[in-house]
This record gives sequence, structure tokens and C-alpha cells, in this order.
Amino acid sequence: MKVYQDEIKIKTAARVTYQNITEQLKQIVKNSAIKNGICLVQTPHTTCSVLFEEYVHDHDFNGDEFLQVDLNNILDKIIPPEKSENSNYRYPGPEHVRFLEELSQKDKNYPNEKNTILNGDAHIKGSLFGSNQTFGIKANELLIGSVGYVYFVDWDQNRARSRKCNVVILGE
Repeated sequence: MKVYQDEIKIKTAARVTYQNITEQLKQIVKNSAIKNGICLVQTPHTTCSVLFEEYVHDHDFNGDEFLQVDLNNILDKIIPPEKSENSNYRYPGPEHVRFLEELSQKDKNYPNEKNTILNGDAHIKGSLFGSNQTFGIKANELLIGSVGYVYFVDWDQNRARSRKCNVVILGE
């Protein structure tokens, strides 16, 4: 069995961001030269998910597909955005705030701006939708059908970021 690994780099906005990564995944599968196997698509970010959904041709003024807009509207009713420290969320607690302040001293990816950690809603959405999807590969093709697309979703609305998505392909 062969193992092939790659990574997709993604820039996200200061709002829920959906990035269609389908063509990049197809190219990675092709580059792997693995004819039959599985493709794991995974994010290491706790406020992000990988979704498999139908591509929708209609977009709103932000460029979001209508199905994504519908999903966001439903989720905002169930899991409202955390906009202030006086929200219904207990996250982040004082110990976690201290931890993140220390982390910001060591890692520039964690700015020491308190408003950027008010993202309990993004963590809950990331937990509900999960961090990965697995797809079959047959004849060096991703088995996603004719309308299935793969999206990287950053649920965090507090700041623009540079994200990554890991791709691991196993097979023959």
C-alpha cells in the first residue's frame, strides 16, 4: 500500500467562509498516482470543517452559494454567533484566556486580542460537522459523483486567517 500526503492552503475572511476545494483535491489524487484507495481530507483547525455538498449555481452578493446561506441562517438560530463576553456562552473561561495570552507570546498565529477568542459558536459548529471527510478513489478518480463538491469551511467570524487542509491518500 502507498501513502501520499499533500496540503491545501486557504485564506479565509472575517465571516463564515466556504472554500470549494474540489478541483484541488482532484489534482492531488491525480498527482498521487494511486489508482484505487481512499482520500482523507482533514483540517487541524478546531473552528473549521470539511463538508461534502451539492454545488449550487446561485450566489448571494457575498459570493456564497444559496445552500451555504441557508445552512448559515439555520445554524445562527440554533447556535447564535458569540458577539460579546456577555453572551450565553461560557467559553472562553478565565483559565483558557490566560492560556491563550501565553500562547500568543510564543506563536504569532494567536494574536492577543480578546475579541478574536469570542468564538464559542465556531467551536460548536466545528464539533458538530467534524474535521474531516473520506472519499473513495477508483481508477485515479475521486468518487464524488457529478454534483458532489468538497468545501473547506471556517466557521470563525472574528478575523481573516491563513488555514490549511491536510490530504492523505492510501491505496494501490
